[in-house]
This record gives sequence, C-alpha cells and structure tokens, in this order.
Amino acid sequence: MSPLLGTRPIFLAGFAFCLGLMLVALYLEQVKGLIPCPLCLVQRGFFILAGITCLIAALHNPAAIGRRIYAVLLLLFAALGAAAAGRQIWLQSLPPDQLAACLPPLDFMLEVMPFTEVIGKVLHGTADCAKVDWTLFGLSIADWSLLAFCGLIGLALYQLLRRTAA
Repeated sequence: MSPLLGTRPIFLAGFAFCLGLMLVALYLEQVKGLIPCPLCLVQRGFFILAGITCLIAALHNPAAIGRRIYAVLLLLFAALGAAAAGRQIWLQSLPPDQLAACLPPLDFMLEVMPFTEVIGKVLHGTADCAKVDWTLFGLSIADWSLLAFCGLIGLALYQLLRRTAA
C-alpha cells in the first residue's frame, strides 16, 4: 500500500482540513464581520473536536485497533456536527413566522441559566440560525459545513473499514 494512504498521512490530512475550516471561519468572522449563531458555534466545536482527534491519531500513528478507535471518535464528532448543520439548514428553509425569537448572547445565558438549559436553547436554534448572510456558489455556510462533515465521515469510514494499517 502507498505510504500516502497510511494511517498517519490520512489523519494529518483530516487535521489540516479541520484547521483550514477554522481559519476560514475566523476570516469570515474577523474580516467579513459575520457573527456566528449558536448552531454555528456548535459546528465549530465539532470541527475542533474532529481536528484534535485527527491530530492525536496522526501523532500516535496507531495499529489497526487504535486506528479504528480514532476513526469511531472522528465518525461520532462528524456525525454530530452534520446533525447540527442539518438542523441549521432546516431552520434556514422555514418561513420567518415559524422561527423562534433570537437568543441573548451566549456568555449572558451561561451566567444566568443552568448549563443544560443553555445547551437545549442553543441546539433548538433560533431566527439567528436561519439567517443566510453569506453564500458561495449558492450554498450557505451551513450547506458547506454539512458537506465538510460528510467528507470527514467519509475519511472516518475509510479509516474504520480498511484492512491494512500501512
């Protein structure tokens, strides 16, 4: 098997991909002035968890069982992120009159509400999450995020199901 398809290079590619996505997110926030909604922050969190998993896996360069464990973790984080992106895409498709009111800032909610209530409100989504402020090739940030999570799911499945460790 080619060394480019070994465990370490594939997980390094996954890490680089997640790092690139975070740099794009920071660019859109800091340069373009797009403020992330609560579901965007959740998706960022899952990209960060997926990237850290890939980095640790690449540094560890495990044998078959370890590779599969890291792949399952990556699959879990990518699937949860895809669910959050899918929820946001669904919210973006709703008519404005069916959306919940906007939430107060996250730091304020964390100060005055129990953590579990904050998580519930963030995952439920609001009108903030339904706004489409930026598109590329007709796809919103949530659409691109879902595609990226699907790519990470594919990488995880490849690492999980392949036979040789190379």
